[in-house]
Amino acid sequence: MFDIFLNCLKDLPKDYVVMIVAALPVSELRGAIPLALSFGMSLPKAFWLSVLGNCVIVAPALVLIKPVTEILRKFKIWSRFFDWIFERTRKNSDAIQKYEALGLIIFVAIPLPMTGAWSGVIAASLFKIRFRYAFAAIICGIICSGLIVATLCVLGLLSWKACLPAGKAVAG
Repeated sequence: MFDIFLNCLKDLPKDYVVMIVAALPVSELRGAIPLALSFGMSLPKAFWLSVLGNCVIVAPALVLIKPVTEILRKFKIWSRFFDWIFERTRKNSDAIQKYEALGLIIFVAIPLPMTGAWSGVIAASLFKIRFRYAFAAIICGIICSGLIVATLCVLGLLSWKACLPAGKAVAG
């Protein structure tokens, strides 16, 4: 499925593809940084393009989440979807309830499924965190998450190179 999506983007410059993947709800930074590295980008470029792509959606999503969900909840399938996604976010957000903006930073920073900028926007809406606090917290969380993912990618590349037989060249 992801290959089909990337195939649709093949004619775009690689920088744009990385930013688009970073803006998507499922992949976010967790997918964009490794993708950028697979394109042969430097780590700093991969990091900043991914962070920028992920950050672009935060302000519009914070503003639009409530009115869009209210409109879409009028349809049974969307109502079930939002109930499911909100319940999943609620289950994973004890820190947000307790620490609000600081908890939101931690929630977004942990690069696991069902965490990230999109889930952070949903959590901020659920717990009625003011826009300016939610925005700043989610951006900080994105940067922290990007640092974690970039570090894990570098460690993965280093360990992979260390496992290669002597004399074998590594592409990239």
